[in-house]
Amino acid sequence: MGKKINPLGFRLGSNQSHRSLWFAQPKSYSMGLQEDEKIRDCIKNYVQQNMRISSSFEGIAHIEIQKKIDLIQVIINIGFPNLLIEGRTRGIDELQTNVQKGFHSVNRRLNISIARVAKPYRQPNILAEYIALQLKNRVSFRKAMKKAIELTEQADTKGIQVQIAGRIDGKEIARVEWIREGRVPLQTIRAKIDHCSYPVRTIYGVLGIKIWIFVDEQ
Repeated sequence: MGKKINPLGFRLGSNQSHRSLWFAQPKSYSMGLQEDEKIRDCIKNYVQQNMRISSSFEGIAHIEIQKKIDLIQVIINIGFPNLLIEGRTRGIDELQTNVQKGFHSVNRRLNISIARVAKPYRQPNILAEYIALQLKNRVSFRKAMKKAIELTEQADTKGIQVQIAGRIDGKEIARVEWIREGRVPLQTIRAKIDHCSYPVRTIYGVLGIKIWIFVDEQ
C-alpha cells in the first residue's frame, strides 16, 4: 500500500536517462556525488544573481554532468537563454571560473555549454519555479496551479498533475492540495513522465511543489 517511487528512477533505461554520467570506485562515489551537487548549486546561484530581469525565475530545466578523466562537461538545459546576462560567451566564461572556484579540482578542466529547451513549459522544473514565484507574490495557490496547467496545455502534453503541500495560504494546519488535467499513468513504464519536487520558502513556512507531466507514450 502506498509505495511511492520516483517516476524518473522507475523509467531509467526505458525512456529516461541519467542526469549525471560518470564512473567511480565505491570509496570515492560519495565525493563525486557531492561534487555534482556543488556544481549544480554554483550554477543556480550564479544564474539567480546575474539575471537581466530582477526576478527569482531561473528557467533552468535540468543540468547534465558528464565526467571524463581530464574533463568535466556540464550542459545547462535552459528554457529562456535571453534571461542570462548580456554577452553570452562572457557570461559562460565568468560562470566557468565561478564554478571552478567552488570545487577544487586541479587535474580536470571544466567546460560549460548551454542548450536551449524547445518547449520550456513542458519542463516540470520551469513550471514549479513559475508556481513558486506566484506563491511568493501571494497569488492564490489554485489560480497559480490553473495557470501552470494552461501553459502546459499550450506545449502539447498529454496530462499534468500538480501538488502543493504545507501551510497553504498561511493556514494553521498543513494540508495537501492537488489538481490533475488529462492522463498521468504513473504505473505504465512506457509512458514518458517528467517529474520534479521543488521547495519554496514563503513567509508562512516552506511549501513543497510536486509536478508530474505526461509527455508521450512509446
